[in-house]
Amino acid sequence: MTESFKRVVRRHWPDLRLRTILLLTFVFVAALPGVGALFLRVYENTLVRQTEAELIAQGAALAAAAAAEWPAARAAPAATEYAPEPPTIDLRLARILPDRPPPSPAATLPDKAATAWAQRLRPVLRSTTRTTLASILLLDSRGTILVGDGVGRSERGLPELRAALAGRPATTLRRNDAYRPEYAFEWLSRASNLRIHHARPIVAGGRLVGVLLLSRSPRALFVGIYADRGKIALGAILIFATLVVLSGLLSRGIVRPVEALGEATRAVAAGGGTIPAPPPTAAVEIQALYRDFATMAEAIDRRSRYLRDFAHAVSHEFKTPLAGIGGAVELLQDHADMAPSDRDRFLANVAADTARLNLLVSRLLDLARADMAEPVEGAGSDLGSTLHRIADAYRRDYFAILLDLPAPPIAARIPATVVEACIEGLVDNSRQAGASTIHIAVVQHDRSIALTLRDDGPGIPPGDRERIFEPFFTSRRITGGTGLGLPIARSLLRAHRGTIDLDPAPDTGAAFRITLPAA
Repeated sequence: MTESFKRVVRRHWPDLRLRTILLLTFVFVAALPGVGALFLRVYENTLVRQTEAELIAQGAALAAAAAAEWPAARAAPAATEYAPEPPTIDLRLARILPDRPPPSPAATLPDKAATAWAQRLRPVLRSTTRTTLASILLLDSRGTILVGDGVGRSERGLPELRAALAGRPATTLRRNDAYRPEYAFEWLSRASNLRIHHARPIVAGGRLVGVLLLSRSPRALFVGIYADRGKIALGAILIFATLVVLSGLLSRGIVRPVEALGEATRAVAAGGGTIPAPPPTAAVEIQALYRDFATMAEAIDRRSRYLRDFAHAVSHEFKTPLAGIGGAVELLQDHADMAPSDRDRFLANVAADTARLNLLVSRLLDLARADMAEPVEGAGSDLGSTLHRIADAYRRDYFAILLDLPAPPIAARIPATVVEACIEGLVDNSRQAGASTIHIAVVQHDRSIALTLRDDGPGIPPGDRERIFEPFFTSRRITGGTGLGLPIARSLLRAHRGTIDLDPAPDTGAAFRITLPAA
């Protein structure tokens, strides 16, 4: 299912320019504060619950003080455990009631004890109102107002008051019809036109003696936002200005260098042009990408020149035997009465040229395989055993291979067949050049093995030393040399992280230096 979804996404994914991606990213980042404003409703709900918690705390403290002032009140027993009252209002779920209706006429007048009690509490309640901005009504046990607006009238019809008269504190949300919007952003607030009402029973001596009815509007969410609208607008301008500057920096650091690199790459692919130097304003990764592309372009150019020269050399090598074969066939066709000895001589020439072509094709395949060879992971060989095996195979009365090896084992991270092919090719070259002795010395280092092969033959002429590893270069063309042995050896060693070079100043004969990776 995941793969099918990925295929659908890949099939319908639009082609986006890097500038478009950056623009969308920055617009999204810039819009985050606006999106966050929508989530301010959660914060607003927190403010409402905080206001409810404040009313609960005020009500609890005032109810305890009022109970202590009740005539003939007995001291309440000490509480044995805490009983916190968490806020209960949730703007998403709470039922919003209409504005509190005006109090109705009371059925009976409050008694003298309750009136005297209310007179003693009046200064305390007024002082609390001035500080907390909460509206506070003190009612007797029948719901008649003793302190506050509407003294002598009844609020018994309120559901929160009925709950308090039953001994349970209650909180309700009511609309505030007297509210008038003052700020432009208040339409986003759900609680700006609401008021929280909290009813708290007053219990003295185990008997309900009255109720406190507290109400207050929750804290305004957008009052501060509207008051600082100038600063907020300035901040928004600075944010967008910063985004413009960042877009310019990213354009110069990423987009323009990538476009320039793309144009240079297309020019190189068309056969011309070069990879420019990395722009100094480009990002570090882009500069590294420029250098990598320059290295790749140089490798491609070098490979192209190699293939061009290789194709030229192949055509030259094939042209000579093909011309000989063509000439012999033409003579045989034109002279049907040719003498048998001449015919045999021409046929022998055709056979020799054909054999050379077969040899060239075989060696070219070997060179192609060597160029395409991949290192074998985990491959290794005992170099000492391999060299001893080669020395034994070539030992003759007139020819010998002398070995100078360190203490075994000599572990090389290269297949034994590759070592054998390279060493045997060098040994064959030395024998054909007239050498009678070859000295092979091995020095083992921490991460590499240095191998020096030196013979006592006539050596390599100074004029040929620079071309010795070129394909098809040989000084033994008459005796069947193809000039591909050393290029094959170099390609095989390079594929397995090894090297082969001429000794720059041999004392006598020919000398080669080979480096192999140590296991």
